[in-house]
Amino acid sequence: MKSRLLAGAAAAVLAIAGVFLIVNYAQGADQRAVKNLEPKAVLVVKAAVPAGTPVESMAASVVTEQLPASAISDSALTTLDGSAGKVAAVDLLPGEQLVAERLVAPAELKTQGSVEVPAGLQEVSFQLEPDRVVGGRLAPGDHVGVFVSMDEGAIAARADKETTKLTVRKALVTAVQRAPVATPAPSASADPSAADPQDTTLPTGSLMLTVAVNDVDAAKIVFAAEYAKMWLSKEPTDATDSGPRIIERTEVYK
Repeated sequence: MKSRLLAGAAAAVLAIAGVFLIVNYAQGADQRAVKNLEPKAVLVVKAAVPAGTPVESMAASVVTEQLPASAISDSALTTLDGSAGKVAAVDLLPGEQLVAERLVAPAELKTQGSVEVPAGLQEVSFQLEPDRVVGGRLAPGDHVGVFVSMDEGAIAARADKETTKLTVRKALVTAVQRAPVATPAPSASADPSAADPQDTTLPTGSLMLTVAVNDVDAAKIVFAAEYAKMWLSKEPTDATDSGPRIIERTEVYK
């Protein structure tokens, strides 16, 4: 009888110890999970930032958010302090964490975007609005067609007629720079949570394009930038070439 009581007591002690160990393990697991979910403050992009934008112009385009520790990149930034003088290395999109690798010195940006100029060509730059530059969707290494429009004087026989011509074909883009645009600070009554994460606002700010062309085409581009109007197309090297054609009013509907 006594031995049965001792055995029962031992079993009860073991059961209690087992329960204690299980509870202790579960609590440790919960603590580990909570630690991984512990929110930390990081900078998150709230409005698109074009490549080349200086850090000094980014304050209104980023916001501090609390994210789970397990979801935060090792190089995520918590402040722009210490990044003065740097620029965005690439286009920054709404919703992404701002990581250190995305900010570089201006000289590094130029090196990353540089394209070797073929022998015999020269570089020339000009400035246009995004709607005239394929919506701003051009990058070094692309090729463009340069359309030139003149209100009058392009054709000697019809000097008073407006004309447009694809004047320069498949010019190599060697650099693309976008002028930074100041984003107005949100009003005190604005609700940050109301921002659309799928922001599809139109690009703003003029673009500086540099292309590599021969001396004749360089002169045409400079003339057009000074005295006429230009429009670009994205024209890959295998694009169809239907030959030179001058478009005027009588040609548009043909």
